[in-house]
Amino acid sequence: MTEYALSQYRNMWVLVFFDLPTETKKERKAASRFRKELLQDGFTMFQFSIYMRTCPSRENAEVHSKRVKQSLPEHGHVGILKITDKQFAMMELFYSQQAADKPEVVQQLQLF
Repeated sequence: MTEYALSQYRNMWVLVFFDLPTETKKERKAASRFRKELLQDGFTMFQFSIYMRTCPSRENAEVHSKRVKQSLPEHGHVGILKITDKQFAMMELFYSQQAADKPEVVQQLQLF
C-alpha cells in the first residue's frame, strides 16, 4: 500500500451537526458563541448547521472532538461524527440537481 493510501485511512474528518434554539436573545448568543468557537478551532462551515475539519490522525480528531464537547451550549442537539479521509472522499454532493465539487481540503501545517 502506498503512503497516500495509508493516509486516506489515517487522516480523519470531524463533522459537527447541530440544531440549536434561537428563540431568545440568550439562546442566540449561545448559538453564536458555539459557532465562533468551532471556527476558532479550525472548523469550516459546510452548511449552516454543519461544520467540518480535517485532522492528521485519530488522536488529533479526538482532541478536537473533546474541544467541541467542552463548548456545548446548554440547550440544543449536537452530533459529532469522525470519519476517515477515504470515507469523506466517497461523499456525493449536489447543488440544484447538479453534481457539485467537494469542499477544498485545507492542508494543515505540521511542525515536528
